[in-house]
Amino acid sequence: MAAPGKVAAFRLPPLPTIGEIIKLFRLKALKQLSQNFLLDLRLTDKIVKQAGELKNAHVCEVGPGPGGITRSILSAGVEQLLLIEKDARFIPGLQMLSEAAPGKVRIIHGDILTYKMEKAFPKHLKKNWEDEPPDIHIIGNLPFSVSTPLIIKWLENVSKRDGPFIYGRTQMTLTFQKEVGERLTANPGSNQRSRLSIMAQHLCTVENCFIIPGQAFVPKPEVDVAVVHFTPLVQPKIQQPFELVEKVVQSVFQFRRKYCFRGIETLFPENGRLKRTEQLMMTANVDPTLRPFQLSMSQFRNLCNAYRKMCDEDPSLFVFNYREELRQKKMTRRLLGSTDQPEQTEEEKQL
Repeated sequence: MAAPGKVAAFRLPPLPTIGEIIKLFRLKALKQLSQNFLLDLRLTDKIVKQAGELKNAHVCEVGPGPGGITRSILSAGVEQLLLIEKDARFIPGLQMLSEAAPGKVRIIHGDILTYKMEKAFPKHLKKNWEDEPPDIHIIGNLPFSVSTPLIIKWLENVSKRDGPFIYGRTQMTLTFQKEVGERLTANPGSNQRSRLSIMAQHLCTVENCFIIPGQAFVPKPEVDVAVVHFTPLVQPKIQQPFELVEKVVQSVFQFRRKYCFRGIETLFPENGRLKRTEQLMMTANVDPTLRPFQLSMSQFRNLCNAYRKMCDEDPSLFVFNYREELRQKKMTRRLLGSTDQPEQTEEEKQL
């Protein structure tokens, strides 16, 4: 019995183990959905612990599957838990958990990539962006096939302060393939430095918390898994629209093993490409012979700011699409039907 004046900690009643749930509902991980089950509740507890204090918090769990992490979240004493599960096979097992925690669990059968999270939580939880993060958390053991497009979507939401970030600087604790986790947190000069590194770190504090060996999952994936925690920054390190930053960063990393100016060139139409590339590099004060992975965040900021200035002077620049230019060239070659047309450049072949 709880001591006088204290609220008893929430405890789940005795339940079948996750392994028993899998057998009971004849659940099988689907390879085409890159599903992997985590059965060890000590590891699910460790994942949930990375989210911070969850007592009386509101949590959204993405892809709960058979409910291992779900149990750990409920055991942390949350106020409300929203479960978003795309695979209907898992719903009966999750309903069993919901019945074991009356009034705490809401289950949505849907796709997190299309689910509108603007109304997922009560309005009174909203905080100003400059304040401490709201008492809202997103937690998920993400299928590998969805993890990268989903984090890019959420980073765009962070930039625009919409979606789950309409409530403030909502924190996220998510799993990724180990290599993706390394990319998300890579520093300048690291071989893992990539588009993901810049897009994540300019908007969030990103922490690679720990590695779960692949053998802990059923079925065992071919790679280990990283648990990564995100806290949106009060001020982004690059204060430009998400689409502009993404375009510049993608262009720079087009040819990650070449000098960075080779990627920067793809921001500009063929007519005047070299002159404009030189102008951008000079304005941004970036050494054109650096490799993309060597560039610092401040150098990416300078590139984005200089590109924004050029786009303001010539709005047609931002809508220019290098791949479309290449496609038009190929079509022209085919229409001419000529065998003496110049062969594709190495860059054209890569793209």
